[in-house]
Amino acid sequence: MTSTTSFSTLTGDYVIDPTGTRIGFVARHTMASRVRGRFDDFEGALRLDGDDPSRSDVRLAIRSHSIRTGSEQRDGHLRGRFLRVGDHPSITFTSTGAERTGEAAFRLTGDLTMCGVNRPVALDLTLTGDGDRVRFGGGATIDRLDWGVNWNAATALLVAREVVLELDVTATRRP
Repeated sequence: MTSTTSFSTLTGDYVIDPTGTRIGFVARHTMASRVRGRFDDFEGALRLDGDDPSRSDVRLAIRSHSIRTGSEQRDGHLRGRFLRVGDHPSITFTSTGAERTGEAAFRLTGDLTMCGVNRPVALDLTLTGDGDRVRFGGGATIDRLDWGVNWNAATALLVAREVVLELDVTATRRP
C-alpha cells in the first residue's frame, strides 16, 4: 500500500487466524545468548476503522499453558514458576487506542494483563491487507518484572528484564 492508499476498504470486523499467526517473544539469558518462544493457543478479534484508526478495537486472549521454547524442562519452569498458569491461565491484551504513524505503520496502545497485573503497552505495527485478510507485524519491548514475571532473586540476575514481544498476526474478515 502506498501513502495515497485509503485504508477505508479494510474497515470491518475480523477474527485472528491461528494458522497464519505467530505470537512470540525473545529474552536474553546469561547461559545462552537468547531464548525464543511462542504461544500456540490464542484467540482474538479486531474491529478496524480504516478512516479513523482511533475507533479501531483489538482483543487478544492467550492461554498461558501453551508457551513453547523448544525445551520441555524450560517450558515447565516458565508455566509453573514464572507465569503461574494455575492461578493465571490467560494473558490478555485489550486495545485502548490506535494511531497511524507512517505510510502503513500504526501504534496500538492497550492494556496487557499477565500474572494478574494489568499495565499499559504500546505496540508498533505495520499493516498489509487486501480487504478480506489483514496482516500486522511488529511488537514491543517490555520489562517482565513490571508484571511480576520472575521466580526468585537469582533468576532476576540470570534472565534479562527486557523481553521483546514479536507479533505476526493474520486476521480474516467476518462475513
